[in-house]
Amino acid sequence: MGVIHRSALAAAALAVGLAACTGGGSGSGGTAGARTRHTSSGMGSDGPSDTPTPSTPEPVSITIGASGDLLTHVAVRRSAEAYAGRPGHYDFSPMFAKVAPLIKGADLSLCHLETPLTSTDTNLSRPGILVFNTPHELADGAVAAGYKGCDFASNHTWDQGLAGLKDTIGVFTSVGLGYAGPGASAKDPIEVARYDVGGVKVAHLGFTYTIYNNWGPNTDVPPEAPWLADALWPATGAEGIIRDAKQARADGADIVVVSLHWGQEYVAEPTPDQSELAKALLDSPEVDLILGTHVHRVQPCQVINGKYVFYGLGNFLSNQSPQVDASLLPQTQEGMFAQVTITRDADGTVTSSAAYQPTQVNLAGHVIEPATKAGNPTTFDRVTKVLTSLGDCPLTPLTP
Repeated sequence: MGVIHRSALAAAALAVGLAACTGGGSGSGGTAGARTRHTSSGMGSDGPSDTPTPSTPEPVSITIGASGDLLTHVAVRRSAEAYAGRPGHYDFSPMFAKVAPLIKGADLSLCHLETPLTSTDTNLSRPGILVFNTPHELADGAVAAGYKGCDFASNHTWDQGLAGLKDTIGVFTSVGLGYAGPGASAKDPIEVARYDVGGVKVAHLGFTYTIYNNWGPNTDVPPEAPWLADALWPATGAEGIIRDAKQARADGADIVVVSLHWGQEYVAEPTPDQSELAKALLDSPEVDLILGTHVHRVQPCQVINGKYVFYGLGNFLSNQSPQVDASLLPQTQEGMFAQVTITRDADGTVTSSAAYQPTQVNLAGHVIEPATKAGNPTTFDRVTKVLTSLGDCPLTPLTP
């Protein structure tokens, strides 16, 4: 049998071209009981995938693109308002224009939404207050850039309460963007995004270290939404995540991707929690790729059991920079785009390869710019150094 495969990112496409979040810390996570309900949502690049389809017995291969936090500070929103040219209207598309070829070049590109979305564009984030609410037009910008889905497993999940969580999920649905993360009801405690890309079926799951934006991994949940423990990795543990991944595979997934909001803010080295959880998940046959977010700088990657974990993808879009706040590191202005090719043989053996593109946010308009060795050697070298610092993560630069 031949391998089912979508085209990899074309190298030629590359030529086209204030306050910090709180949270983080390290600590040990507990283990919760088995999950009871799961849902699937989202649109794949070849249309909706609401009916479970048995996994193909053939080998499958797919290229997955991923980037870090979309963190819409007030200054980022004001740039979007300026692009729209009318007060109260927002256009985020110009911010993604220079990296859209990267995003569109992968078979399936996924992003991480850090902040809630509002369908009415009301009660928006205020300067200096770390409780966020973001115009729904960010979702339109993500779709236009080429993303097929995002996770919203974040320390800002509860910034607008249950109503805000429901509204965020509704915005995703309205623009056809796949949603992975906490669910809005006891019936659907977590949402699993499913995609059918050229016959390869991918499931995407998302988990966070906190619901309340408390410091450090914890198991606290709102009394009115106790089911949100299912979206907390400190509560469910590796066993619960593996159980969810196994269910996703039973529902037809060939490839399972897990996004994890974890780590200690502004620290490059993975915490013991990160290392232990990554090993447990990738040692299992159920998880094929881990995408890490939250710490607002790039962290290393690692290959475990032939599969990649990116501990921290950095800030893809934000207003963080030492130019804004002298206490912030230059690394907070940086992020990356990862391109991971995953092949699962008929016997279940997984092999992976990966490429990467460092990025930096230009604060003049908050445009995300690819950082090349020729054009921005400081960011390129800094991101490359930390990515490979654990010594066991083969990577190819997308640009020299």
